[in-house]
Amino acid sequence: MSFRSSLRTSAAVLALLLPFATACGGDAQADAESAVTLRVGATGWKVEEAVLKFAHLDDTPYDVKWSVFQGGDLQLQAVRAGALDLASSSEIPPVFAAADGKPNFKVVAVQRAATLNQEVVVPKGSKVTDVAGLKGRKVGYVQNTTAHYFLYELLKQAGLKWSDIDAKPLLPNDGLAALNGGSIDAFASYGTSIITAHQRGATTIGSGADILSGNFLWSARDSVLKSDAQKEAAADLIARITKAYAYVRNGHETEFAKVIAQNTHQPLAQAESDLVAQQKQRPTKAQPVTDAATASQQKVADAFTELGALKSRLDVKSFWTDALDADLRKAL
Repeated sequence: MSFRSSLRTSAAVLALLLPFATACGGDAQADAESAVTLRVGATGWKVEEAVLKFAHLDDTPYDVKWSVFQGGDLQLQAVRAGALDLASSSEIPPVFAAADGKPNFKVVAVQRAATLNQEVVVPKGSKVTDVAGLKGRKVGYVQNTTAHYFLYELLKQAGLKWSDIDAKPLLPNDGLAALNGGSIDAFASYGTSIITAHQRGATTIGSGADILSGNFLWSARDSVLKSDAQKEAAADLIARITKAYAYVRNGHETEFAKVIAQNTHQPLAQAESDLVAQQKQRPTKAQPVTDAATASQQKVADAFTELGALKSRLDVKSFWTDALDADLRKAL
């Protein structure tokens, strides 16, 4: 499905987002206790809010209204719809959100993070043992996300074309249900959906760990960049998340793993093992905009053009800005 066709479904998405937008309000509706409110997205569960609270860094001098989405693509749709001020995603969602040439947001910072739990899985008892075995089979994937990208790259590595599989775009929860119900033969996804799939006996036949760059992007609405107070708040929040993960790595992995296990419904030992592995692979920390990060996203965008998901080449520099760099360096 192209970005244009996804816009045709935005009415339904917008209907879901409007109550949230009304509840959160804009600047004029911000709580009297604070002159600044940031509406921030999270994927899967409110891990950023949780890590800030855990590290005692949630005492922000501005209000933060968190909302959970099943993917970064939906966060960017919320930004486009005016329901979010700040979105966190992989490199992919901003590409599609900007594909119409009229984005109302800019990528303002990069958060380096682990690329584990980004996998193609098959259900328990499947005879498929590798990606090459997916030829002619029904494969679910989370459209316009890391899962879409690494599935495409894994197919190429296996000598297959996208057209060699029966690709089914599904949200994480829907894909997990389809995998368990037998209506798809494999599922490319990430995060809690992969964790849950393994709990139900799924096995991994391909991983995006070494395909993905580890660059996760913070995107801000243009209105945020026009407000010095909101810019400062956005930079401060991103920096606090970096400091919170540094606190976790400083001997607090076991305790934070308890928070993770409670929210992801996995055994504590597994939650701790995953957390330690993730922070070892790539410690979670933010950095200002760099030419290398922009070039990395351009490579991803070009892959989607090659795939046919984008109708023409997109210059990603058009929706990146260093407007937050000074505030972020100061806050870090």
